[in-house]
Amino acid sequence: MLKFDFKKNFLWGSAFSGPQTEGAFFEDGKASSNWDYWFKKEKYRFFNEQPCRNDFYHRYEEDILIAKNLNFNSLRTSIQWSRLIPDGKTVNPKGVEFYNNVINTMLANNIKPIINLFHFDMPTWAQENGGWLSLEVVDAFTFFAKTCFELFGDRVEMFTTFNEPIVVVEGSYWYDWHIPNEISMQDGMQAQWNILIAHLRAVKAYRELKLDRQIGCLLNISPSIARSKNPADQEAAYYHDLFTLNCFLDPMVKNTYPEDLIKLAKKHNFMWTINPGDEALIADESLRVDFLGLNYYQPARVKCLDYLPNFANGAITPHYFYQPYDMPGRKINPYRGWEIFPKGIYLALMNLKNNYNNIPVYISENGMGVENEERFIKDGVIDDQYRINFVKEHLAWMQKAISEGANCFGYHSWAYIDNWSWMNAYKNRYGFVQLDLDNNGQRVLKKSAEFIQTTIANQAINYDEELI
Repeated sequence: MLKFDFKKNFLWGSAFSGPQTEGAFFEDGKASSNWDYWFKKEKYRFFNEQPCRNDFYHRYEEDILIAKNLNFNSLRTSIQWSRLIPDGKTVNPKGVEFYNNVINTMLANNIKPIINLFHFDMPTWAQENGGWLSLEVVDAFTFFAKTCFELFGDRVEMFTTFNEPIVVVEGSYWYDWHIPNEISMQDGMQAQWNILIAHLRAVKAYRELKLDRQIGCLLNISPSIARSKNPADQEAAYYHDLFTLNCFLDPMVKNTYPEDLIKLAKKHNFMWTINPGDEALIADESLRVDFLGLNYYQPARVKCLDYLPNFANGAITPHYFYQPYDMPGRKINPYRGWEIFPKGIYLALMNLKNNYNNIPVYISENGMGVENEERFIKDGVIDDQYRINFVKEHLAWMQKAISEGANCFGYHSWAYIDNWSWMNAYKNRYGFVQLDLDNNGQRVLKKSAEFIQTTIANQAINYDEELI
């Protein structure tokens, strides 16, 4: 048995988001979001053309009670901008009522709400007005954030501004798997910069309200692991960190923006616009995050390019500076195509400890998505031993990092109930609890639900072989 040596208030729980669980797409004054619009326009891009069917909007009490029964003491969800402020100017009373009900129901069940503001979703009008390329949208997000703080800050002890902001950049402007489906290196870097400024302006609004709580950001941190010690491979790993992590992590924690990224952009003609006052926001130490959420699923194994790119022609992407490396013999989740490397959670935590002032951090997402889990049903229950093994190994490596001084204060899975997941829809399931779409969305505990419930109760995991 591995006994955990965690602080008394260690956060156990799970993460989900408004657009992936709420449903009720246009009820009670909610406006169209970018995902509502894209689903309507290009439904074929979404697995089995399935919309979100969790219906958390009407079943939040049931779902929060499930979390309580799993022994969770915290949950993270998001506020949909398109539900709270549909037109960007007018607060929707029905939206306020819903989110108040969610927060109050969590608190009544001794569950700490962690409220995120942007989980890839914005109102359609904001997307049509330029999305994250538009300063008007940055202004509108700042107003949205300030409104959330004013409405809910008396009860919410932990806010986060963005979930995985680099995914917005990659999906929307570099690799064509999020709306607006562009491929433009310069637009991607402009969106990255504007998201960073939107984050800093939201933190500034939070500080000015003097709420005496905490605000942070959720970053997906996939440790860059070079194929070899060859300088070219090492440089590729460095570039990967520049484009996918340091462009957010450094300004949020160290008040600096990577100068090498600016030099690279100027050299290869994808430099973005920096507006007056932007750099002063980055340098303002009062706008450092109070904590980070660390989303970890897989490492980023990279190598140098096999062939030198032609920068004069074609659409430049970050893969002009590094490329993925498929390590032979790696353990892989065949359904998601991602490597299973539990040690990566240790490497990510130790990087924050050693290079980022040991900033307080919690594991804000970690999980394993598997397709067609119904084939593993035994006596009416999905026997997801693979998920139990996955979580055990990651918890063991997290515990090792904590024992070596990493300032980690919580572990959240993604997600405790199967939910809708972007283009993936309901293909790969992540939950400890099955969402039975053939039976009116009934919630059915999987084998892993008992495991996580017992783990939290005992603050320990049983194992048959060495986990580290």
